[in-house]
Amino acid sequence: MQMNPTNVLYTSSHEWIEADGDVRKMGVTDHAQEMLGDIVFVEMPEVGKVVKQGDELLTLESPKAAAEVYAPISGEVVEINEDLESSPDKINQSPYEDGWIVKIRPASVDEEAGDLMDAEAYEKKIEEE
Repeated sequence: MQMNPTNVLYTSSHEWIEADGDVRKMGVTDHAQEMLGDIVFVEMPEVGKVVKQGDELLTLESPKAAAEVYAPISGEVVEINEDLESSPDKINQSPYEDGWIVKIRPASVDEEAGDLMDAEAYEKKIEEE
């Protein structure tokens, strides 16, 4: 199992988010991609979509199942990882680097950070599942 990076924050629904300038890059955790298995399709949101924290943002599909991915913060989708359209398996291979999914411009910087977990708290949570 890949160690969870300490420079990102985590949701209880297995998304991660990282500051990238004035936007936040997000994806799904190593634990989430392991649970799904081989990801074969990513249903991306439109650039410009405005989401609230906890809204369904996109869908990941694997031979095992389809899984909804939720917005870790409120804001506007400003970029999608277009590489995932031809290579959705990058999420399996590199969930915290090449497998990032979208970038969101936060509606309010760090307003919702209290709902997110650091790596230690996240690892404790997945051990309890």
